[in-house]
Amino acid sequence: MDGWYVDDRCTNCDVARQLAPDLIGEENGTSRIVRQPGTEEENRRLHAAVFACHTRSIRPTTGQPDQTLDPFPLALDDGVLLCGHNSPRTAAANAYLLRRPDGTQMMVDTPRWSRALADRYTALGRITDVLLTHRDHAAHGRRWADHLGARLWIHEGDLDAAPDADQVIRGLDPVEIGAGVTVHPLPGHTRGSVLYLADDRYCFSGDSFYWSRSLGDLAVADSVTWYSIEELAASLARTADRLRFEWVLPGHGDRRQLPAAEMSRRLRALTERARTLRPRPVDFAAVRW
Repeated sequence: MDGWYVDDRCTNCDVARQLAPDLIGEENGTSRIVRQPGTEEENRRLHAAVFACHTRSIRPTTGQPDQTLDPFPLALDDGVLLCGHNSPRTAAANAYLLRRPDGTQMMVDTPRWSRALADRYTALGRITDVLLTHRDHAAHGRRWADHLGARLWIHEGDLDAAPDADQVIRGLDPVEIGAGVTVHPLPGHTRGSVLYLADDRYCFSGDSFYWSRSLGDLAVADSVTWYSIEELAASLARTADRLRFEWVLPGHGDRRQLPAAEMSRRLRALTERARTLRPRPVDFAAVRW
């Protein structure tokens, strides 16, 4: 075909469709170009998908992507940026930079490792902490933390995935780990899953819950739960009323901003739905993107 295409390395991770949903769709368990970009703005959105894709599967039939159109880190609002450059070693998880009032930043999960990317991210402010949400996203954590001179965080339940972490979160109680930033243990997706809540505005939910475009609501990936869906339901029940946020920022699945009261209502409803879920075999194809 003329123009752009998606090659057969695509893993149907949904990242590209989050960034260019009008240009990239899903068909038979894979992403595909549904139409070519027709404007400069559409070309920029497509390039955002190109530089986020963990398999680099979005390709032009001739030439190379325009490196000057790499938008990352991409501001989602004044306080948080999307890292892009997702890694195959973290199952294509999204990673974020959280800006702090003193001019520093925290990295939540990690993109692929690159010195050039590190220079690009730190140009916006020193990164003091690398906050891992769970074991699936730990692959590059130590390397990023060492290069940045940052502290690496993980929960004790997933400590074997980052045994040399600098800070180990223990137990089930929320803990303030920085001014305005609290970690909430949320076992379920994995034994050591957590979410990070910042400024009563941003919820970095890891793989515990996400925004589903197909459902138009918060959802849990119950078909990809490595530890226990019942534990995840219990974690949500214990935690939901403690959380106030406007942005849900997951590792997998889409992002969404809503008024805090509306997010609270939807999270309580998700908690009730989760109570009815029962274990089933892992099935990536069943995730409701």
